[in-house]
Amino acid sequence: MKNSQKIKLKKAINSILIFNFTAFKTRNTQPILYTMKTDAFALRHIGPRENDLEHMLKTIGAGSLEQLIQETIPSDIRLESDLDLEPAMTEYEFANHIQKLGNKNKVFQSYIGLGYNAAIIPAVIQRNVFENPGWYTAYTPYQAEIAQGRLEAILNFQTMVIELTGMEIANASLLDEGTAAAEAMALLFDVRSRDQKKNNINKFFVSEEILPQTLSVLQTRSTPIGVELVVGNHETFDFSSEYYGAILQYPGKFGQVHDYSAFIAKAAENEIKVAVAADILSLVKLTPPGEMGAAVVLGTTQRFGIPLGYGGPHAAYFATKEEYKRSMPGRIIGVTVDTDGNRALRMALQTREQHIKRDKATSNICTAQVLLSVMAGMYSVYHGPKGLQYIADKVHASAATLANTLEKLGYQQTNTAFFDTIVVNADAKKVKAIAEENEINFYYIDDNTISISLNETTSIADLNKIVGVFASANGASVNTIESLSETIHFPENINRTSTFLQHDVFNKYHSETALMRYIKMLERKDLALNHSMISLGSCTMKLNAASEMLPLSMAQWNNIHPFAPLDQAQGYQEMLTKLEQQLNVITGFAGTTLQPNSGAQGEYAGLMVIRAYHQSRGDHHRNIALIPSSAHGTNPASAAMAGMKVVVTKTLENGNIDVEDLREKALLHKDNLSCLMVTYPSTHGVFESAIKEITQLIHDNGGQVYMDGANMNAQVGLTNPATIGADVCHLNLHKTFAIPHGGGGPGVGPICVAPQLVPFLPTNPVIPTGGENAITAISAAPWGSALVCLISYGYICMLGAEGLKKSTEYAILNANYIKEKLNGHYDTLYSGEMGRAAHEMILECRPFKEKGIEVTDIAKRLMDYGFHAPTVSFPVAGTLMIEPTESENLEELDRFCDAMIAIRKEIEAATLDNPNNVLKNAPHTLMMVTIDNWNFPYTREAAAFPLEYITENKFWPTVRRADEAYGDRNLVCSCAPIEAYMES
Repeated sequence: MKNSQKIKLKKAINSILIFNFTAFKTRNTQPILYTMKTDAFALRHIGPRENDLEHMLKTIGAGSLEQLIQETIPSDIRLESDLDLEPAMTEYEFANHIQKLGNKNKVFQSYIGLGYNAAIIPAVIQRNVFENPGWYTAYTPYQAEIAQGRLEAILNFQTMVIELTGMEIANASLLDEGTAAAEAMALLFDVRSRDQKKNNINKFFVSEEILPQTLSVLQTRSTPIGVELVVGNHETFDFSSEYYGAILQYPGKFGQVHDYSAFIAKAAENEIKVAVAADILSLVKLTPPGEMGAAVVLGTTQRFGIPLGYGGPHAAYFATKEEYKRSMPGRIIGVTVDTDGNRALRMALQTREQHIKRDKATSNICTAQVLLSVMAGMYSVYHGPKGLQYIADKVHASAATLANTLEKLGYQQTNTAFFDTIVVNADAKKVKAIAEENEINFYYIDDNTISISLNETTSIADLNKIVGVFASANGASVNTIESLSETIHFPENINRTSTFLQHDVFNKYHSETALMRYIKMLERKDLALNHSMISLGSCTMKLNAASEMLPLSMAQWNNIHPFAPLDQAQGYQEMLTKLEQQLNVITGFAGTTLQPNSGAQGEYAGLMVIRAYHQSRGDHHRNIALIPSSAHGTNPASAAMAGMKVVVTKTLENGNIDVEDLREKALLHKDNLSCLMVTYPSTHGVFESAIKEITQLIHDNGGQVYMDGANMNAQVGLTNPATIGADVCHLNLHKTFAIPHGGGGPGVGPICVAPQLVPFLPTNPVIPTGGENAITAISAAPWGSALVCLISYGYICMLGAEGLKKSTEYAILNANYIKEKLNGHYDTLYSGEMGRAAHEMILECRPFKEKGIEVTDIAKRLMDYGFHAPTVSFPVAGTLMIEPTESENLEELDRFCDAMIAIRKEIEAATLDNPNNVLKNAPHTLMMVTIDNWNFPYTREAAAFPLEYITENKFWPTVRRADEAYGDRNLVCSCAPIEAYMES
């Protein structure tokens, strides 16, 4: 064989090796030629196989994968070298690594409190919800007909919140208690009376009993929107007409229980609306704030069976009066009827979404903590009212017993009324040393004051261990606790007398068998990634690998208090620091904060850091945010919340930014320009070649560039935000970096920033974080939803630089494959200069109106084919935005394309004057196709089994089309019986 032939053969083998993922370097190994390298994680994460590539490239019309990338991404923004990351770990190596890293965390018994308490996760919920891809891989329930199980679970959560708080309406959860309090402040600001708005009444009273992290978030949120915070003692508050609202903590941050009835009544007399941040378990025993007249009640449901997780994710709750429903942040699940008049659930009041209100929106929150709210709701279903009463009684009795015992040892307990937290006068330094020797954490208020928050996990043995610490500290003899005291330590007038959770759902699933079957029944009503591809544009529904998910159930990771001393969280500190460094490398930036616990929070954090940067330079006047008209609706909402004025720039017919219009507006506002908010690749799924010109234009006029990271899945390893000229970007870890969507949350939205912005990254008042000139907190916990950061850490560690790059290339490959397969059946609305899509594309569906078919009809018909619809009518009304991700294999891509082509034929058969067709009647339920009288002009087979593959794995929508308008006119967002609902 000639030398040139040997070289060609070697190159060919290397090419095969790379595609086979056999050349992925692992620790202490060298590439070896195997048929299939089974320990390479990239092989498992990326869908298309080796023998698919030639076919896919031929369909696309590209000679190689590299040619496709060259034709998709402008050459001037391509990275010149590979990402500087450690070699990829195998799944087995990562499992061992994360176990060893977790062992560096010290799992102490933490009685720190401050809104976080150890909780018992019922095993039936852990196994069947928390660890179940049927629940954690589902998408936000925009397509209600295939999300009825999740919607019912969230409705249970809302009902639980309404009844425990004594309020009229609750949402599907918020991100954490601190941000929920900020949303309450903003809601009450929005619903001020006409006179208050006219007179610019803007003071908001904050009780000094508020949790410190909540105060910090309130400080962050208040100033940009023109709210003046006044912190003080609620007992000496003067109820001045200068105030529009107030917030109280119930019980207080160190456990003192106050009767707020008189305060709330007097506030109402003075047109001051009151929000109450309440411990939800305490509401089982204490008078609900709603019965005291509160306007908003909020808090966290973490202690309802959700792990501490070093700060999150946890489901916050938010309840208010029905009159404020259209100002309420987040999502609301409501009851309605379907086409046949049967009960159906769906997300209600969708006109509140940011896509409608944009910069007029009062909140930028477009997500929730659904997976965690499902768990908290199931916790209340499993225990029921009697079980919750037992748990609350036990927690209170434990606190009372401890207080009595410590007083017998000579210590003074200073809370005059408490639920679960006592305050003890003692030598904090001496107690702390002994406590830590015994692996116990208390909260040390000052040198002579200690608070102790007890919880569901606290046993009599634990109480005796605590007593032993204090006895040792003052040399007293130990009084052993034998049983719990039944003494109640709060006034009788605030003892709860009203009933709660009387609905059947909270009183019939108390055995494990019953709850397991109930959870399974609901799961079968939901379409998730464990059934089929969810090709949502902008939302990147990729594989959430089991190897990434398993560590979340490990006690070394999920049982650490967010305010534990740093030396007890060394595993977390190493993991979080390493993840920040990895994200710095991937984005090309200098610093990262993981604190924002959603994409919307990331947007807000990025803008607040830009704001702080300008102010540090004396440029307080720089408040103009340029935002393209095609931007995601949260962009203008976030800008408004950050105190910026939004100026919209035009978009060209091809979907690109109108550079000349942008130039004109940048020059017009150059003296006040704060930033440009840009999504890249564009919201239309295109790499705009003018991006570097655009970013330079903003810099030349004194602004900073914020890049929305929603489409980062098309950048990783090929280009990055720093290369295009951005200064800050947020990353959706629940998109590009494999955290599951969980039915609408959890999410993580860290921001990565250029060197000049690093000093302003946010801090936390309890555990300092961030830069030298840090802004106040963005979310409650120092590192946000730290537990699920393990997923992204694992994703990056197991893929490595080459695997991350391949993932991006295959995301682009899969998208362009679908684009070409559907060519001739559907027009692609936008494409790059060489006819390529990025990782997503927009299909034109508006001409089908001539046949009487709307884009919604296609979305509903896809359910009959076993698929969740792509993104509907965003960013262009009447279109579908498709993103397959790199995780989907060729067979699934073909099934989806076959379904779309079959639907196109059904569209052609439709007529405008006869709406009784298979599309307008979709989706078709099992009940519908098995009814005796079939009065449709097509067969049952055409309705339910239009293609052969469906017979092997049929998914049945459980309701017909939900009537959105009816549900909004007759809003019910709790478990009221349908008879009562229909009567309304």
